[in-house]
Amino acid sequence: MTIDEALALARQLGVERGDAQSLLGHLTGQSRAWLITHGDAPVDAETALRRLAAGEPLAHLTGWQPFHGLELQVTPATLIPRPDTETLVDWALELLADLPGQPTVVDLGTGSGAIALAIKAACPRARVAAVDFSAGALAVARANGERLALDVDWRLGSWFEPLAGQHFDLVVSNPPYIAGDDPHLPSLHHEPLTALTPGGDGLADLRTLVDVAPQHLNAGGWLLMEHGWDQADAVAALLAARGFTQATLRRDLADRPRASGGRWGATS
Repeated sequence: MTIDEALALARQLGVERGDAQSLLGHLTGQSRAWLITHGDAPVDAETALRRLAAGEPLAHLTGWQPFHGLELQVTPATLIPRPDTETLVDWALELLADLPGQPTVVDLGTGSGAIALAIKAACPRARVAAVDFSAGALAVARANGERLALDVDWRLGSWFEPLAGQHFDLVVSNPPYIAGDDPHLPSLHHEPLTALTPGGDGLADLRTLVDVAPQHLNAGGWLLMEHGWDQADAVAALLAARGFTQATLRRDLADRPRASGGRWGATS
């Protein structure tokens, strides 16, 4: 099969051209510009294209996913980082820019390490820790950190459990928040279910974060969380009931409610 034939097959299978080119670029080790000018070059792509057309994520076929300017290794043990989560990173960086010295940050449920590594890359002076209960996911995150030469303190455990006695200026998390009966869940079966949903109404882990975070926040520290577009009101109510102030909402690339946060123990 040539590259042109592979692209023709991709069209027949309903694969988007950009995804097909990304896959072929990975298989050949070449750029998109090279693919365009070498349509008669051979490539062994039929099986991979059919897997892509069947719903297997491109990131799992290539092993890589871009996120906030970084190239991250991903595996079926981790959630695939989404561009919308960059909203959370950008918000965290805005807050860190106003803090002097070496502000402390922890990313809870780090998965591939995307949020923690993006924050550390953009704000090297921050001291960043990251937690995940999955040893497989944490191994991927640690490998990403080593390859990118970004110093993050990786911790194995559930939420705040491995952080006893520690306090942070900023707690960030993209927790599982999809409701257990959400009709979209079956289409996400290539990713770990525990990284997608806590079951029930999808708010269980968000409730835990809001409830426990004050025990680990410095005065004036912030808790930032990603959530579903239809959960913003519920999360705002949780933050207010727990005593957080300056509750704020951020929207994603499609202008949907995507992240909420609040400040703890602020004097003003």
